[in-house]
Amino acid sequence: MVNSSDKFSDIRPYNDDEIQPALQRVINSNEFLDAIISFRFSKISKFIGFILKPLLRRYFLYKWGAINSIDEMQQVVGDYMLHMIASTTTKFSYSGLENLDPTKNYLFISNHRDIAMDPSFVNWALFSEKFKTVRIAIGDNLLSKPYVSDLMRMNKSFIVKRSVSGIREMLKALSHLSDYIFSSLQEESSIWIAQREGRAKDGFDKTEPAIVKMFYVNGKKKKIAFPDYIKLLNIVPVAVSYEFDPCDQQKAQELYDKAENGEYKKSQFEDIESIVRGILGQKGHVHVAFGTPLQDEFLDADAVAQEIDAQIYQNYHLHPSNFIAAEEDSKAISETDKQAFKERLQAIKPELQATVLKMYANPVSNHPKL
Repeated sequence: MVNSSDKFSDIRPYNDDEIQPALQRVINSNEFLDAIISFRFSKISKFIGFILKPLLRRYFLYKWGAINSIDEMQQVVGDYMLHMIASTTTKFSYSGLENLDPTKNYLFISNHRDIAMDPSFVNWALFSEKFKTVRIAIGDNLLSKPYVSDLMRMNKSFIVKRSVSGIREMLKALSHLSDYIFSSLQEESSIWIAQREGRAKDGFDKTEPAIVKMFYVNGKKKKIAFPDYIKLLNIVPVAVSYEFDPCDQQKAQELYDKAENGEYKKSQFEDIESIVRGILGQKGHVHVAFGTPLQDEFLDADAVAQEIDAQIYQNYHLHPSNFIAAEEDSKAISETDKQAFKERLQAIKPELQATVLKMYANPVSNHPKL
């Protein structure tokens, strides 16, 4: 009998015995070290990169050489999260976990604003309340570099194969993914997945029914009725909101180019740069709002998607930046907030400012109370 680890070895996160070999591959990757040097020492990398590379390799061997399990890796990630929250946010908060059971597994479906930070903040909230951390769905389009794939899979990420070609291969990959998600929920772990492929660049959060249809591929194979299978998945909508989006100008540039020129050409390392910018950039107040499990009689994927959207819109924490952009009066807005947002907007290219304003205003438009 094939065990679940072997069955899903092509997409699942790494096991304990795979952590140290993966770390050694990362540490010995010249591409990884070059990326660190170019981001952290950009002004001097051309001149002393050859000196920094062996020093960095030695540093990572010292820091990571004794890590031999997922739990130990999670502790390292936790230390980085503490530093990141202290240095790039003014406040981190969460709500709704009092309605969930830490002994159960959930399929968390969240809005998607940041490649790495959305699931990281969800995990930090769960960890803070003694819930198990989640396994994270990540598209293979982000894993073009072997060291990136290793880093992600060491941190409980599993692969969504988006680059497969051909109908038969696509259906096979969807069935495999659907099976993995259900198996994980039934046996070992909660799951985090974004409500759509790609980030919501305009600030308008919308669930793709195709995601829900993918979940049900396994249910259909098992001949379980759609409403019953949805209940088994224990779906919980999650709204992640950032007072400031570190990638707002880059998202606006993409939208602007598509509107003006009909297309946007992504640079080779743009996804990696977005990940780094999201981690290191200033975010202001970040809030994660957990909804309630979907346990009604949902008849199709559209109905499920609508309920996920409704909970995300209802629970989304609106920041002063959202109210200012939407030109809505709110007691939450102070003169300090107005000045901070004005300075942020002025730092953005003039032709992109209207797009950025709309990005921050859309959550206000979607909120049912307003």
